[in-house]
Amino acid sequence: MTARSRTLTKKDVARRVADLVGEPIYKCEPWVGSVVDAIGQLMMEADPEIRIEMRDFGVFEVKKTKAKPKARNPKTNETVFIPSRRKTHFKPSKRLKEVLQQPLQELNYAVPEGSADFAGIPAELNEVQLG
Repeated sequence: MTARSRTLTKKDVARRVADLVGEPIYKCEPWVGSVVDAIGQLMMEADPEIRIEMRDFGVFEVKKTKAKPKARNPKTNETVFIPSRRKTHFKPSKRLKEVLQQPLQELNYAVPEGSADFAGIPAELNEVQLG
C-alpha cells in the first residue's frame, strides 16, 4: 500500500506568499483567494476556449473535446454517446518542467516500488524523506 501524498491548500499557498513578501498571512489570504477565483472565473467563462499564460509557471487552457458516438460503459458494456464538451489542461513552463523531470535518485527521494529504476538501489538510499 502506498503512502498518501501531502496535500497543500490555499492557506499553505498564502503562508508561502506571506513569507515571500514579508506580510502577515491574514493580509495574503485574500490576495491568493482572489487570484485563484479570478483564474477559475476566466476558465469557466471561456467561450469556448481560452489560454491563460503565466510566465515561469505555465499555461492553463480550456479546450474543446470531440463527441464520442461509440463510447462504452465498462460496467454494463452498453454503447453510449458522449457529447463534445470542454476540458482543462495545464502545461508547465520550461523551467518548472526541467525541475520536475530530475530523477528521484538525484534528489535523494524514495523511488516507487515496482519502478524500473527501483532494483539495485541500496535500502538506505530508498528511505522515504519526511519533510
